[in-house]
Amino acid sequence: MTDNLVRHGGESEFQRKKRLRKVAAATIVGSMLEWYDFYLYAMMAAIVFSKVFFDPSDSKVATLLALSTFAIGFIARPFGGMLFGYCGDRFGRKRMLVATFCLMGICTTAIGFIPGYATLGIWAPIMLVLIRIFQGLGAGAELAAAAVTAYEHADENKRGSQGAWPALGLNLGLLLSSLTVYLLTMQGDEFLLAGGWRIPFICSIVLVAVGLWVRSSLPETIEYQKLSAIEDKSEVSSKVAGNPLLTLFKSDLKGLFVVLFLAIGYNALSYIYKTFSLAYLTQYKGVAANVTSLSVTIASLIAIFAIPFYGYICDRWSSKKVLLVGGVLSGVFAYPFMALLESGVDTWIYVAIGLGTGVLAPMMFAPQGSFLSRQFPTHTRSSGVGTGREIGTAIAGGLAPLGALALVSNSPTHSTTGVVVILVIAAVVLVVAVSFDQGNKHSNFKN
Repeated sequence: MTDNLVRHGGESEFQRKKRLRKVAAATIVGSMLEWYDFYLYAMMAAIVFSKVFFDPSDSKVATLLALSTFAIGFIARPFGGMLFGYCGDRFGRKRMLVATFCLMGICTTAIGFIPGYATLGIWAPIMLVLIRIFQGLGAGAELAAAAVTAYEHADENKRGSQGAWPALGLNLGLLLSSLTVYLLTMQGDEFLLAGGWRIPFICSIVLVAVGLWVRSSLPETIEYQKLSAIEDKSEVSSKVAGNPLLTLFKSDLKGLFVVLFLAIGYNALSYIYKTFSLAYLTQYKGVAANVTSLSVTIASLIAIFAIPFYGYICDRWSSKKVLLVGGVLSGVFAYPFMALLESGVDTWIYVAIGLGTGVLAPMMFAPQGSFLSRQFPTHTRSSGVGTGREIGTAIAGGLAPLGALALVSNSPTHSTTGVVVILVIAAVVLVVAVSFDQGNKHSNFKN
């Protein structure tokens, strides 16, 4: 009990548990609602937007353009990660959780009101791109803010499992968005294309209100409070008052590169699993939207159970070991994944996306809350995670599915060999990045 009082600023065991429940709610529910917005856009970009916002006379070009708008959001993500990461180190973690949530939610609702190409012509995709950029700014800061918050509130021996809370929220959001699309397409794609796609975007304003209420009740992290309250202004407090980004680039470049390349590897794998696969199946295999959305729904259900297990394993083994295993298995799974998709058979599609998105991606994502956060000291942690991860996400998350689709499109036989190569390279990049773990410099705990 005495240790808990020292660690958590004099709070009782009851107060500690109450605080952790609030943190869990804020990170899980908040991340769920924000990533519902984000993945809803990803799925609609692959299934609907090519027909709504672009000239439908050339379906292949329209599909590439629609996925390009998805990629454009990734260009904004590093700026959001750097800006809100900087603000998180300067002004606190809680404020950034609220700010990113509002930005993301308002933009998602606005997308539901944009008229289509038939009404506005070229102005329709222009408006979509502009809103998508602002949405990308919010998304670019979300994971870093949630991961750092969960990590800094966590018990020392539970940083792996509690650091996985944002990953659980992400997959709950993925489940909610994919289930929504599945329900809208149960009777075919006609209702979705006739305007039904707008319903989940417009209704997300209700989710924004709920998420804002949850996150506004979250207390500031213990570590940030301690850092801000130190009376000696000559060292640590001056770092808080100064420029965390400059300190990051001067003192923590190794950790920044670890996060950057891990993000490149992970996001290339993850977005090919759940974004490229939908576009490929729709465009080249003629698979209906209800099948692709159901495959993601099944995968997200699997992930919801897998993530707590992976978090538990992180506490037992370490987040580094879990990441390494996930990277190696993803490289091995590259060829079978594409072979299963190429079959065009519903059952094998469910298996492929279920294993990729439901088992392997969570194995590499659940450990990131603790692994990424421990690459940096407290005074640059928000900036470091936000900057490194979002630059890597912008490079791989937007370009990997677009590049993979372009390789298939330009192949005379629509071969997926190039996609397999991308998956294997991404897995190697992730494994190498994790091998250069800098966490021991900033933490005495393996998680």
